[in-house]
Amino acid sequence: MTGNHPVESWFGLRESGAEGSAFQRLWFGFMTARVMISIALVTMLGVMYSLPTQPVSGALVLTGMAYVAATLFVRLAGKPSGPGRSFDSGWPATIGVDLVAFSVLQAFQAAGVSYIPLFALPVLLASVMGSRILALATSAGVTLLLLVDAWLASLQGEPTPRMLQSGLTGFGFFAVALLGNQLASRLAREEDRASRNQRKARLQVEVNALVIESLSDGVLVVDDQDTVRAANPAAQRLLGAQTLGRPTPFALGDQPHWQPLLGLTRQTFDNDAAQTAEVEIADPMQGVRRLHLRTRLATTQDVNAERLCVVFMEDLREMEARLRTEKLAAMGRMSAAVAHEIRNPLAAIVQANALLEEDLDKPGHRQLTQMVHQNAQRLTQIVDEILNLSRVQRNLPRPQGQLLALDQAVRDVCADWARQTGCNQQLQLSLGAANAQVRFDAGHLRRVLVNLLDNALRHASPKAGAIQVFTQAHGGDQAGLHIWSDGAPLEQSVQNHLFEPFFSSESRSSGLGLYICRELCEQHGAEIGHARTRRLIASLPADGNDFFVVMGLGEPGAAQPTLFETIGA
Repeated sequence: MTGNHPVESWFGLRESGAEGSAFQRLWFGFMTARVMISIALVTMLGVMYSLPTQPVSGALVLTGMAYVAATLFVRLAGKPSGPGRSFDSGWPATIGVDLVAFSVLQAFQAAGVSYIPLFALPVLLASVMGSRILALATSAGVTLLLLVDAWLASLQGEPTPRMLQSGLTGFGFFAVALLGNQLASRLAREEDRASRNQRKARLQVEVNALVIESLSDGVLVVDDQDTVRAANPAAQRLLGAQTLGRPTPFALGDQPHWQPLLGLTRQTFDNDAAQTAEVEIADPMQGVRRLHLRTRLATTQDVNAERLCVVFMEDLREMEARLRTEKLAAMGRMSAAVAHEIRNPLAAIVQANALLEEDLDKPGHRQLTQMVHQNAQRLTQIVDEILNLSRVQRNLPRPQGQLLALDQAVRDVCADWARQTGCNQQLQLSLGAANAQVRFDAGHLRRVLVNLLDNALRHASPKAGAIQVFTQAHGGDQAGLHIWSDGAPLEQSVQNHLFEPFFSSESRSSGLGLYICRELCEQHGAEIGHARTRRLIASLPADGNDFFVVMGLGEPGAAQPTLFETIGA
């Protein structure tokens, strides 16, 4: 069919014409058959021409040779122009040449040989590769040629039944054309349906792969030969550094620390049932990691089908952190409510203490009321900070803070912290921001710096210079504060949640320290982050964790050469 109707051909309506490889193979198959038939005809005519008992004119031999040349040319130089077309420039060179060549051979029959069966080739070519109109037109043309040939033979006195034979043959060709085209159309519809289903399946596979890759939980696909067929990035991270970027497939038994996982997958196959377990994977490069594993069998009803085991992996520390986050979040909401309720009685205590102080004359009593006043002020500040952090008022105007000399403030806080902790030798101070003044509240900067120093002390070694605090100018409008320690590298799961509330790698920590630092920095337009860097300890390079705070300058100051100091030296 043509126009807006579906193409009735081997491949139906195709967007890219004849570029489909299957259509090309079918087209070249027909062209090869034409070449073989032409060679067989020339060979037969040549043999009959050489025999004196079977006289064959040289014109027939030349016709056969011309037919061979035409079929070879189309086979070698021709290209399929598109399936299901009623007519195009390729059909005269194929069907047209066949009809002419076979008609000449049939008209000048040599030694009484009938060439009528050869007309089935162009009829099949038109019905399978072309449209129904082309198939019927070719059959009609062949029938007319046969009838004309029979009429001419009857004029020469040949028996009349040849006319009937030609008519019956033509009717057979019509039947072959209709049946062949109907079968080709049906196969075209089936192939088109299969092609659409294949595209949908391929798209679904891509969507599934995208979803699996984006999952935070690890997913492994293991066969019954202990071979990992697929592993998403989360699974590679949980398995250890050996699998990062490693292409699949790979053997699950390659690494000794994967044996607990290997044992669980084998148990799943042996019991033919899902399994759940908590295992430890002792990665020599990343330490021991506790995992929660769930396995599922992916099978079909076909007993001969391959069985696959899908393993879902979760880091137990992240699961526990999420659970702790939910619990502590509820506690945080309750703490904010309690802090709000404390404000009124605390204000009453401050006021009553002030009235009491007016009536006291003894220095000892006044000293006690002063202590009550100081601690009440401290409680008031803590309550205010809890309420401010719980509200997280990001849409409110940012507090401007005071202009603070960064180097002097850092020096004072570090000196005070070193005296209180006794870490004079461990702490090394390097001031390089010179006259830089930043907009940051002095009390908030002290809290941020003390929190980061306490965190560094928990993970640093006892070496001199194991904790290094340094400042430096970042361009013309920023300054940086760095707190470096030679602690062990943080695991990826810890880095992902480093500044989140209620997340900590230590069981006794509430996980609020770094979160409060981040909130205080964001309130003053500063940025806090973490990086793994290398510095010198006693002139030797050492890797460590660098927590940095980048702050905007209130009044840009010129950077001076770095001044190295050691607290208490």
